[in-house]
Formats: sequence, C-alpha cells, structure tokens
Amino acid sequence: MMSVIDRFRLDGKRLFITGGSRGLGREMALAIAEAGADVTLVGRDLPSLEQTAQAIRDRGRQAQFIVADVSLPEEAERACREALNGPAPIDILINNVGGRRVDIPTAEMPLETWQNILDLNLTSTFLCTKLIGGAMVARGGPGRVINVASVSGMIVNRGIGGRSYETSKAAVIHFTRSTAADWAPKGVTVNAICPGGFMTEPNQRWAKLNPGMIESFKSQIPAGDFGDPQDLGPLAVYLASDASKYMTGATLVIDGGYTLW
Repeated sequence: MMSVIDRFRLDGKRLFITGGSRGLGREMALAIAEAGADVTLVGRDLPSLEQTAQAIRDRGRQAQFIVADVSLPEEAERACREALNGPAPIDILINNVGGRRVDIPTAEMPLETWQNILDLNLTSTFLCTKLIGGAMVARGGPGRVINVASVSGMIVNRGIGGRSYETSKAAVIHFTRSTAADWAPKGVTVNAICPGGFMTEPNQRWAKLNPGMIESFKSQIPAGDFGDPQDLGPLAVYLASDASKYMTGATLVIDGGYTLW
C-alpha cells in the first residue's frame, strides 16, 4: 500500500510549464522538481530561463528550456511541438503564463490590445492543452493539466482597467471545466488554480504605477497581506500528483480570503 507522502511523489514524470522561469511559475516548477519530476520551461527571457533551469538541476532533476512567447499562437504551437519531439512524454502541463499588462478602460480599449490579452491568457492555454494535453489523451493517460486562472476570473478588480484580463481568466476557468468533463474518462485530469494577490514582478510594477489600487487590494485581504509565491508550490504538487487523481474540473482559490468578502 502506497503511503500518503509517496502519493505526492513525481519521480519519473515530466513537467511542461509556460512562464516557468519567474514569479509563481518558477515556484511551481521548483516544487514539482523537488517532488521528483524533470522540467521543460517555456518563457521569453533567456537569463531567467537559464537561472531557473540551473536551480532545477541543483535539485537533482533534468531541466531544459524553450525560448518562446506563447502569447503569439504560432510560438505557442512551436514550443509545444518541440517539447513533444523530446525523448520522454510529458505527464504534467501547467498553463501558467498570463497577465493584465494594460490599464485601459473598456470604452478606449483597441481591438488589437483586447485580442492580444486574450491570446496571452486564453489562446495559449487552449493551444498547449490541445497539443500537450491531447498527447496525454492519445496515449490513454494518465495526465495532469493545471491551468493558472485568477480570482479576477471570479470577481472584478477595483480601480483598474484592462477588463480583457478578467474576461480571459473567467474563460480559462470554464475551459478547464469543459476539458475536464471531456477528458475524465481518458485518465487526464484538468484543474484550475486561482491565485489572489501575490507580489510578483507584474504586481510590483502595478504597485509603482497604481499604488492606490494595490494598497486597496491589500487592505481587503482577511489574512492581512499578499501571499508568498512559495505557497503555490505545494498546491501545484498536489494537483500534479497521484494524490489528486479523483479531482478534476475543480477551481482552487488561494487568496488569503480575499474573495470571501
């Protein structure tokens, strides 16, 4: 009988993660590596990819990276196909890349900007799920797909524009549910994580551009402060592991209680 702790082990598994070199993605990648998996990182910034890959190797796991901007559909497809051509199958997919990027009211939002944000948050998730997740289904599972949505897909953030973010993250949540229903019989689970406030690089930038919004956000968190990015690692390990094999289509909120009010 496998012990409880052993059910969280990921030895012999391989992770593919977008936006895996910085912020929440880095912490999830490192945690999954510590649990035993090898990792393929995808991101735009070569130095941070190299740094995170080395941190994974320092933990005794294999790491490779693909430089790609998955907000561009053709780049997302290229990264997925390159990874699928590798020597080992991919067992875990984390669609982590995303962001608001703009503070533009809806009445002033250029169509191109709207579509770019939807491509960043939603189309990249669709394409990686189609290709990487589709390969899991084709081989009959098992497989784990983890989509990083946001509490902003459930509520509306105060004091900031760029509602393409809320819209695309809400769509990620329902895409998660839809895909989970289709793939549950195939042994591939699909779940979503909805982080609240974590002081990652984008939020540090918003704190400089719009300090009132960030302070208002912080004051409304029952736990009293923003989250530590490391807090996301154990949740990602759970969703990637055998421990969560009967959970699919779930949306797990990790926000210090922000959405309770």
